[in-house]
Amino acid sequence: MSHSPHASRDSDESGESPDTSRSAGPDQRSGPEISLESLVRHATDNQVSWITLNRPEAMNAITSDQRERLIQLFSEASADPDVRAVVITATGRGFCAGADLRGGPQAAERVAGDVARVIRLGAQRLIAAVLDCEKPVIAAVNGTAAGIGVHLAFACDLVIAAEPAKFVEVFVRRGLVPDGGGAYLLPRLIGPQRAKELMFFGDALTAADAERLGLVNRVVPAEELEKTAREWAERLAVGPTRALALTKQLVNASLDTDRATAFAAEAAAQEINMTTADAKEGVAAFVERRGPEFGGR
Repeated sequence: MSHSPHASRDSDESGESPDTSRSAGPDQRSGPEISLESLVRHATDNQVSWITLNRPEAMNAITSDQRERLIQLFSEASADPDVRAVVITATGRGFCAGADLRGGPQAAERVAGDVARVIRLGAQRLIAAVLDCEKPVIAAVNGTAAGIGVHLAFACDLVIAAEPAKFVEVFVRRGLVPDGGGAYLLPRLIGPQRAKELMFFGDALTAADAERLGLVNRVVPAEELEKTAREWAERLAVGPTRALALTKQLVNASLDTDRATAFAAEAAAQEINMTTADAKEGVAAFVERRGPEFGGR
């Protein structure tokens, strides 16, 4: 992996550079209005919630309306007992090229506090919705992820990337500070030195390099991405859903707590989980020497 100033700076083979302020998009073209539901598709299959960004001509840069729909879908999946896993993916060559800052109305004169408020209520809420979702979330990264798109992927519990996928911490190229929890997520995943390297240079990180660093769980050929994501998600969807939720909570909190706090949280999680039907089923299946049949309760 090379992240020197002379390393590759393009996001894809076409020479397009992902931006956090792309202007292309169906909401800005003449012609019939395209529904929000078609720009962020949603379907539930075999207890898996599939969320698909569908704005390929803009490399799936997301507008504020799309962001709000994503937050809503993650929140609904978290609360729905019939949803037991989530997959987020996209169409076309891009996973998510960042936030489309030109997609909304022009802002009035900026005053102190405006930027912080927008970040808190926008990018940070989106990443929090993924981290706080009580169901395991898989990112199936089909292509370039840049800006908030990188952090959207790395906030997920598991990341599967197609071989052509790239990850670009593009903020430095625009003279910006990373948002969407980037400076929180990356050091926890790969350590502060590697995180600074990615964020200081803003070079494109290949899927293979991302896997080597531990940012990606699995790299697969592009044609196998959906199949692999489906296999993983459906395996999770027949697992002990509440135990997975508590495990996610413990792991996500682990780097922010001391040993005593972590051990206390673990003991409390075990106490809570042992009241679930799935825990009772798991113990019974072990005693009876059969495979467990978890119901997600």
